[in-house]
Amino acid sequence: MSLYFSIVMPAYNEEECIEQVVTMWTSFLKNTFPGKETKLIVINDGSKDGTKVLLDGLAPKIDNLLVVHQPNGGHGNAVVNGYKKAAELNSEWVFQTDSDDQFVTEDVLKLWEKRNDSNFVMGYRQIRYDAPARLVITRILKYTIFFAYGTFINDANIPFRLIKGSFLKKLLAQLPNPEPFAPNIFLAVMAKKAGENTFDIPITHKERLTGTVSILRWKLLKVCIQSFKELLRFRLDLNGKVKAIKAK
Repeated sequence: MSLYFSIVMPAYNEEECIEQVVTMWTSFLKNTFPGKETKLIVINDGSKDGTKVLLDGLAPKIDNLLVVHQPNGGHGNAVVNGYKKAAELNSEWVFQTDSDDQFVTEDVLKLWEKRNDSNFVMGYRQIRYDAPARLVITRILKYTIFFAYGTFINDANIPFRLIKGSFLKKLLAQLPNPEPFAPNIFLAVMAKKAGENTFDIPITHKERLTGTVSILRWKLLKVCIQSFKELLRFRLDLNGKVKAIKAK
C-alpha cells in the first residue's frame, strides 16, 4: 500500500474531543486531496478514559482512518510509532499534529505551499495558549538549541510539521537510541543541520477547551532537564548523523 498524504496523531485521554478532531481531520484529507490515497493515523497511547472505545467505534465508519493501540509510552513514543507506520505505508507526504483540538486544518495549506522548497516544513505558534511554565521552557529550549548547535529554530517541538516521506525515513534511521523524550526536537535539529529550509510559518494555536495536560509542574521540570541533557549529549553524534541524512 502507498499513500499520498498521511497525518500522524498521538492521542491520550481525549474522549471529550476525539470524535470531533478525527472527523475534522479525515474530512480535511478527503476535501483537500480528492482521489488520492490518504490516512489519518491515530496512535492511542494507552488512554485510560473512553478514547479507545470511541476510536474503535469510528474506525469502521471512516475509510481513511487507521487506529493503532499501544501501551502507554508517552507522547514522543507515540509520535515516533506513528511516523514509522506512515513510513511503512510508503506515505509520500507526512504531516504530524496533536489530538487536543488546538490547531486548525486550514493552516496545513500554508505548509503545503512550501513543499517544493523544503523536505521539512514547520509552523510556529505565533500566539501560544499554554501554561506560563511551558512558555518559559519553550523559550529556554529555543536558546539551548541555538547555543548547543548554532542553529535557531523558533518552535522546535511544535506538533505541526510537514515532512517528505523519503526524507522522514532518513531522519528516523538517525534518531538517537534509546529514543529521546521529545523526538520532534531532534528531527527538527537534524533537518535544519542537513540543509533543509525549515520554514517558521505562523499558524493559529487555540486555547485547550477539553481534557488536561498530562505533564505539569515538577514532572514538567524533570522531563525538561532530561530533554536538555539528551540534546547536549546528541552534539557528539550530530555531524555523523547529518552526513548519513545527506548521503544519496
